[in-house]
Amino acid sequence: MKNVEISVKGKVMTITVDLSKDQGASASGKTTIIGTTGGNTRIAANGAGEVFVGLNVYKYPAKK
Repeated sequence: MKNVEISVKGKVMTITVDLSKDQGASASGKTTIIGTTGGNTRIAANGAGEVFVGLNVYKYPAKK
């Protein structure tokens, strides 16, 4: 995971992404990645069953 923090308390999952950071250009170069789980990631969900998260946070470059 890059710039993504996930915590689980009870049955509540909290995802934190610092929007002031960027991780560089996407593979296509069309967007700038802010945070990603890098695909589906298994999360320890404390009795909520098998839980997965797939997250991409990105932005388009400023128009010139």
